[in-house]
Amino acid sequence: MEKSRSLYWTLFTSTFYLSAFTFGGGYVIVPLMEKRFVQELGWIDEDQMLDIVAIGQSSPGPIAVNTSILVGYRMAGVPGALVTVLGTILPPLVIMTLVTYFYLAVRDNPIVHNLLLGMQAGVAAIIVNVVWNMAMRIIKQKRVVPILVMAVSLVAGIVFDVNILYLLLFAGIIGAVTTFLDLRNKKGGVGQ
Repeated sequence: MEKSRSLYWTLFTSTFYLSAFTFGGGYVIVPLMEKRFVQELGWIDEDQMLDIVAIGQSSPGPIAVNTSILVGYRMAGVPGALVTVLGTILPPLVIMTLVTYFYLAVRDNPIVHNLLLGMQAGVAAIIVNVVWNMAMRIIKQKRVVPILVMAVSLVAGIVFDVNILYLLLFAGIIGAVTTFLDLRNKKGGVGQ
């Protein structure tokens, strides 16, 4: 019983802290979640975290909330998911409630405007770091299909401005077909 309380408390405080002190949305919080749950706590390995992030990104809703739900569910089932979602949504809820009271006073303030511009630059750097780390993991696996899907998606998104939904659908279909073929090949190899 004490162990489960400790687990829930760690899940809650980790997601609460990350959500409270992270600006820039889900793509900023995800590498920090990875650092906390993979590197510091050792609860999830890097490949599992990459899968969790992919599922969180492709699910409807904010990626930070989706990812925290999946981490909580992975660690402690439905109660863990509830604890992590509470820890993730509580700080923005409180902050946004407070901001609405002060919005009119600060909306035209040049200091606040410049502060937000500086945060955007930091957020961009963190997003580039996340993309780089994820790409390096895919490249280290030395599997041709995922590398091609990554390259085609990058070119289609940047050069041809293809909608992200089409890119996700494309990657999902290729991933499903590849998984199906891998499973079929493994079944065929077992019976021989």
